[in-house]
Amino acid sequence: MRFLSVLLTICLAPSVVFAAWGYTDDGSNYVIDTNANLIVKISKTNGDMTSIKYRGVEYNGQSGKNSQVESGLGTSTVTIKTYSTNVIRVSVQYGTLKHYLVFRYGNPNVYIFMNKKDTSVTVSRYIVRIPANIFTNNEDEDTDWIPDGAAAIESGDINGRDGKTWSKHYSGKKYGRTMDYDYVGYTNANVGVYMIRSNHEKASGGPFFRSLIRRGGSGGPDLYDIYHYNMGHTDVMRLGLQGPSVLHFTDNGAAPNSNLFARKADWGWMDSLEIDDWVPASGRGAIAGVGLANMKSGFQYVVALKNDAAQYWNVATGAWRIDGVLPGTYTLTVYKGELEVHTSSVTITAGATTAKNTITCSDPEDTPAIWRIGTWDGTPKGFLNFDATPMKPTYMHPSDTRLASWDAGNYIVGTTATAGFPGYIWKDINNDHLVYFRLTTAQLAVDAKIRFGVTEGQQGGRPTVSVNEWAAALQADKGQGDTRSLTVGTYRGNNYIYEFVVPQSAWVQSASAYQVLKISVISGKTATGYLSPGISVDAVDMIAV
Repeated sequence: MRFLSVLLTICLAPSVVFAAWGYTDDGSNYVIDTNANLIVKISKTNGDMTSIKYRGVEYNGQSGKNSQVESGLGTSTVTIKTYSTNVIRVSVQYGTLKHYLVFRYGNPNVYIFMNKKDTSVTVSRYIVRIPANIFTNNEDEDTDWIPDGAAAIESGDINGRDGKTWSKHYSGKKYGRTMDYDYVGYTNANVGVYMIRSNHEKASGGPFFRSLIRRGGSGGPDLYDIYHYNMGHTDVMRLGLQGPSVLHFTDNGAAPNSNLFARKADWGWMDSLEIDDWVPASGRGAIAGVGLANMKSGFQYVVALKNDAAQYWNVATGAWRIDGVLPGTYTLTVYKGELEVHTSSVTITAGATTAKNTITCSDPEDTPAIWRIGTWDGTPKGFLNFDATPMKPTYMHPSDTRLASWDAGNYIVGTTATAGFPGYIWKDINNDHLVYFRLTTAQLAVDAKIRFGVTEGQQGGRPTVSVNEWAAALQADKGQGDTRSLTVGTYRGNNYIYEFVVPQSAWVQSASAYQVLKISVISGKTATGYLSPGISVDAVDMIAV
C-alpha cells in the first residue's frame, strides 16, 4: 500500500520536478530549466534575471546588481506562461513598458524583448552583468575593459594609465559599427557567453553607428544590447518592440550559433507567443533592386531604409535586397562607404516586394578637382591617426600617446601624404590648420570653390576658411548631435559639405607662389581641450565654380 502511495505521488507530481524542462516557483522567482544546461531565475517583483546558471556556474550578478533592463525596473507585474509544451514566456509590465524573456526547450538561450511605448520609462538597453573572476582580458585588445589603476580622465567613463586609454565606449577595435557585428561576448576554455544583437529595426543610428556594447573590469564584465545610445546621436528615438536580443551560451568557448544572428534567423516559432506588437513575416514586405550604377572600385556600398518608426540595411554588390521590412514609406539611401550618394522615397507593402530599377549614384568624387585631400566616403579614413585598420580613434581617446600629435605640420598639396592631414580638428587643440597649394595661370584668372566634407560636428563645431587675405563669411551650423562624440570613439554624425566660393581677387597672382588656405573650427558654444568644438573630416577639395 505504501509503495502504491509513493508511486501515485510520483505520477501526479509536476513534470518539471523530475524532468529538466519546465519551471517552478520558489516564492521570489520563477525558475526556468531549459533542458540545455541553463537554469535561469527571474524575479517575480521586477523581472530581473537574478540567477543565470550554465552547467552549474553562476553568470549573473555584480555587487548586488542583476541582469536587467537598464538599471532595473521598479515593482512590476510579472507573469509566466507555457506555449505548446516547448516554450516558456515571462512577461513583465512596468508602467507603459512591456518586457519579455522567452525560453525554448533544448536551447541554451534567453530571448529578450523590450517594448517601449513612450518616453515615460527612460530605459534604452538590456544589460547582462557577469560576476568577477570568470573572464580575463588583454589590455591591448580589450579596449573596453578598464584595467585596475586606470584613473578617470573624462566624465568618469574614460580612463587612462601610462598614456594609454580605455573606456566602455571603445568597441572599435573588436566590433566596430552596428552592421559589422552580430554579437558581443566573452570566452574562456569552458564557456562562451554572448549577447546576440537584435535586428535593431526599432533602434537608432543606422548601419554605421558606433555604440557602447560591452564593458569589462575587475568587478566583472557587462554585455549590452542598446537601442538608443545618446553619445553623438543625430537619429530619432524609435519606440516599439525591440528584439529578440539573445543571451546565448556555448561550451568550451566555441563561437555562437550563427542561425541566431538577426540577419538570418527564422523567428516564425515566436508568432504565437502573444508578444505585444510582434509582426510575423507575413505582415512584412521587401524591396529588391536590380543594381547600382556609377559604383567605384574598392568601396563598400550599402542600401538603407529609414523612417521615424524603423530602419534596415544591406550591402549591395550588384543586385540587392532587404527583407522583413515593416509596411510604410521610407527614405532609401545608398551609401558609398558611409557617404550618401543617392536618396529617394519608397513604399513597402506587407506580403509584397517593391521593385527598384537601377540607381545611379551621385558621387562628389566625380567632379574634377583642382586639388583634393582625402577621399569622399563619409569617413576620415586615411587621414592622420586614421591611416590604419581598425582606425585608432574608434578605440582610444584622442589624448592617447599611441596617436600622433593632432597638431600636424602644414599641409602642402602635391607633397604631403594624406596621412599628414588631421582627421579631427578641434578649436582648442589644432585649430587654424594651413594648406599650401599652387594654381596655374588660367586658374588664377577665375573664382574657385572649396568643398569641405564634415562627418561630425562636436559642440556645434563647423569649418570656415580664409585664403591669403580673404576670409569666407561664417556659415551656420547645419545640425549635429549635442553630446560627446569625437572622444567616445565615433566620427559618425551627419554628413555635410560646406562650400566656400573663393573670389579670383583672393589669389596671389603668381603661378610659382603658394596660396595659403587656413582651416578654422568655429562655434557659438564653449568647452575646452578635446571636448571643445571640433569636426571630423571627410574630404577637402577645390573645384571650378
